[in-house]
Amino acid sequence: MDFINSLPILLSQQDDNIPNVKQAVIGLAASYALWRIVRKWLIKHPLDKIPGPKSSSYISGYLFDLFNPDALDAHDSLGRNYPGIARVPTLMGNVMLYVYDPKALHHIMVKDQHIFEESDDFLRFNKVVFGHGLLATLGEHHRKQRKMLNPVFSIAHMREMIPIFYGISYKLRDAIRSEVSNGKTEIDMLSWFTRTALELIGQSGLGTSFDRLESDSQPHPYFESIKNLIRSLSIPRFIIFPHVANIGTPRFRRFVVDLLPWKNLHALRDMVDVMANTSVEIFESKKRAFELGDEAIHEQVGQGKDIISILLKANMLASEEDKLPDNELIAQISSLTFAAMDTTSNALSRILHTLCEHPEAQDRLRQEILQAREEHGELSYDELNNLTFLDAVCRETLRLYPPAPMVMRQARKDAILPLARPITTLDGRQITEVVVPEGTQILVSILSCNKNPLVWGPDADEWKPERWLSSLPASVTDARIPGVYSHLMTFIGGNRACIGFKFSQLEMKIVLCTLLESFKFTGTDKKIKWKFNGITQPAVEGSGSSENELPLNVSLIA
Repeated sequence: MDFINSLPILLSQQDDNIPNVKQAVIGLAASYALWRIVRKWLIKHPLDKIPGPKSSSYISGYLFDLFNPDALDAHDSLGRNYPGIARVPTLMGNVMLYVYDPKALHHIMVKDQHIFEESDDFLRFNKVVFGHGLLATLGEHHRKQRKMLNPVFSIAHMREMIPIFYGISYKLRDAIRSEVSNGKTEIDMLSWFTRTALELIGQSGLGTSFDRLESDSQPHPYFESIKNLIRSLSIPRFIIFPHVANIGTPRFRRFVVDLLPWKNLHALRDMVDVMANTSVEIFESKKRAFELGDEAIHEQVGQGKDIISILLKANMLASEEDKLPDNELIAQISSLTFAAMDTTSNALSRILHTLCEHPEAQDRLRQEILQAREEHGELSYDELNNLTFLDAVCRETLRLYPPAPMVMRQARKDAILPLARPITTLDGRQITEVVVPEGTQILVSILSCNKNPLVWGPDADEWKPERWLSSLPASVTDARIPGVYSHLMTFIGGNRACIGFKFSQLEMKIVLCTLLESFKFTGTDKKIKWKFNGITQPAVEGSGSSENELPLNVSLIA
């Protein structure tokens, strides 16, 4: 009998020494925790003099203030009270840096990006959940995968995707039209946007269809897995995974997960299984089509123009040095789908919600779209980008309300972060750089950088799409924000910048054009509260439900 099969028997056997062992383990754990807490009073830390918030808890520091559904207020508070950088107490007396100073960000994301990488725990967790894809690799390995993927996110390829985007957007329009045919109706737009975002990446990215986008159609199980994944990740990632990631074989770790009496952890396990099995099915289908030839390829959704088909073909033609193994190609499927679905659907939801709060902007945008459609019919890539107010609405919403308000980095060795503006330390010194010890966790605040009043001016907290209709102030251009998009950190920068940010922009513009020319959107009497679950997601305040939703009143344009 092997160890895995015999373990339940071993665990069930009585042993007179078990109470003593338990007491010893508890004693050691308590001693370790006490040491971590009092250590800060005995040993000076290089970051001790950096200003920052006080601990809310002796155990968790300020960490849970920044990682809970209502954390956006705490992030805003740090951005208002600590210019550029702050020291944040975390678990057991540890500290991390909260950074949004432009010069420091340039070093983290670009100049010294090899020093400030994703943490090992983050990468291992992503490998378990998504496979060995872009979200789980570093350095040369990451660059190799990204090099293979870059061509499929080119503008030339996106132009070929436009008919697919329009076809899916028309299905969404028709589904909503059927619901409002008898007059103004309350509709959960987040649900529709999430289904649409999956179908967009499904057809254009994976060459498969997950959803007919009809009111009475049932979404694919893959939809439920991806939709619920983000809120299922946080606790297992931070509490469970670091302690079991390196224990035994994958089979043994699976056994541990099955053994733990935790319903949410089992739900996460099942979601990962669905994603992994679906990814393998899609990949094997693509491989069979390539083996059968061009006719079989053209019979598939996307007709061989989807991202995975192009990636598979490029990999076949690549040199042995650049070729990716099958498991890494399969991993890109879940990685790209996860990255594309929730962020796009929540960005669309935020834009529509904001337009409901600013009806004059919604009317102005609708007029711009209707005029362009009257002149050109179905808008091309260039014609979409010439809609200046649509572009301004997208940029301003993504500035003020980034779907992912933060990312984490870890210093791989001792480093120095220079600052664009000096800060005053707790002992009254003015400093222009911060010494960062090896292992320091860094929270890169996308939100605070995008709303920095020293960069964007005193109205940085206000939604003003008009700011994009003329030249940006020198304070913005001179800041040299290291983001790949519009002087913003929304899609971050450097070698881990969002590879599909232009893809996402095109999707959003086509969906918005299609809906706004057909429907008017207004708020309901339900108050919407945007929650933080790794990304920002809407919910009805006081509803008592844990579900994310965006109920809006929708009516046909007369």
